[in-house]
Formats: sequence, structure tokens, C-alpha cells
Amino acid sequence: MDAPLPTIALLLEDNFDEQEFIYPYYRVQEAGFKPLVVAPEAKTYAGKTAFTFAADVAAADVRAEQLAGVIVPGGYAPDRVRRYPQMLDIVHAANEAGKPVGSICHASWVIISAKIVAGRMLTGHPSTRDDLENAGAHYSTERVVVDGNLVTAQHYRDLPMFMKAFLERF
Repeated sequence: MDAPLPTIALLLEDNFDEQEFIYPYYRVQEAGFKPLVVAPEAKTYAGKTAFTFAADVAAADVRAEQLAGVIVPGGYAPDRVRRYPQMLDIVHAANEAGKPVGSICHASWVIISAKIVAGRMLTGHPSTRDDLENAGAHYSTERVVVDGNLVTAQHYRDLPMFMKAFLERF
């Protein structure tokens, strides 16, 4: 019997950026991981366009110790994700355990609310710069920034560099 694949959580809510979700979803599989789509509820969520995707599991049923890492796609979904303590707990606990945590674009809001940015060098969509700095982060204008286990990117155009850096954490 084969050992189960290590699992990477991808956080999902309505108004997610389709590119920032789909690209990592398939890249983690190509790298030998199992993607686990985590949301407030195990139901179908709509992206910024007509694209939809179903969550595998509700956040309340996930523990960070089950995961190898976490990726938070951007879009407008992060503004919704950060409203759920269970979603933030997953991000915070994964970070505390030193597991890779990836944040793309507006996902900066989630890592801010998970309280993992203070004193860290990172990037995010330029419109989140004030939010990041006010939370104690050091903002970089680089497209992709790695600070220990935390990997951040500004935009969907940065996905190839972002995923390379994220997967290198393993």
C-alpha cells in the first residue's frame, strides 16, 4: 500500500482569483502533493468570473498538523476568508510549525489577520502595502519574497516564481 501524499491546503471563498487558485492547485499535484481545498463549508464557491470550485472540507475539520503547507490565493476571497477564525487558525498554526505558507496578491489580508506578518519581509498587491506595514511587516516591491517559511507574491503574473519558491521550502 502506498503512503498517503503530503497535503497542501488551498483556502477558498467566494470571489477567489481563478488563476491564483487553479495554477497552485495543479502545481502542487505535479510536485507530488495532494491539494486539499479548505473553506468555511464544504460546498461550491464562485470565482470572480463564472468559474466555480467545490471545497473538499470545512475549515473546522482541518488541523494544521495534518498539512505539509498552506496556500492562500488572492482575489476578493481573502477579505471573506479572514472573517473565519478556523481559517485563520490553520494559517497561524502552520506558520508556528514552520510549514510553508504562501500568500498571493490580496491574500495579505489573511496573513495579517492570522497575525504572522510582524517583523517579516514580504510583498503583496501594492494596494495592501499600508495594511501590511500597519501590521508590522516590512514591505518589499519585489514580485516574490521569501522570509523563512513565508512566501509572498504580488500578482497572478508572479505565479511561476511564487510556486517555485513555495515548493523549494520542501
